[in-house]
Amino acid sequence: MAAPRVPVAIALGSNLGPREAHLAFAMSRLRSVLHDLRCSTIIETAPEGVPGEQGAFLNGVVVGETELPPEALLSVLQQIEADAGRARPFPLAARTLDLDLILYGEAVVRQEGLVVPHPRFRERRFVLAPLAEVAGDWVDPVTGRTVSALLQALGHPS
Repeated sequence: MAAPRVPVAIALGSNLGPREAHLAFAMSRLRSVLHDLRCSTIIETAPEGVPGEQGAFLNGVVVGETELPPEALLSVLQQIEADAGRARPFPLAARTLDLDLILYGEAVVRQEGLVVPHPRFRERRFVLAPLAEVAGDWVDPVTGRTVSALLQALGHPS
């Protein structure tokens, strides 16, 4: 019997090298583990909360369904990042590809190296706006609020 499919949301970002190509690579690879993959519009954003001078990010969100447990999905995401040339010389360094597991169904996971829902997604317009585009009615299992309501709570961008 096959494992049940769980809806997931994954944020994509790139601010180093051929950004569009890195995101296209990620989406291509994610199709192997996500069914019914849908991608938001890709937006360009200024870097937030990163050290030093860094280039603008391209950000988006993909949603789909997977049979993988959260730990295995995280491992796949990290392998895709590595295959795209992601280096981690220091925390929050510029990156060829950043893949964050934002939501995993209604699960709340708190383990070493894995926290779902992503702990900072509620504060990040560059995650919430694309996520609201493709899954605005999804509910954050921690707050009980929809993605659209979380985005609205951020107010208008300044």
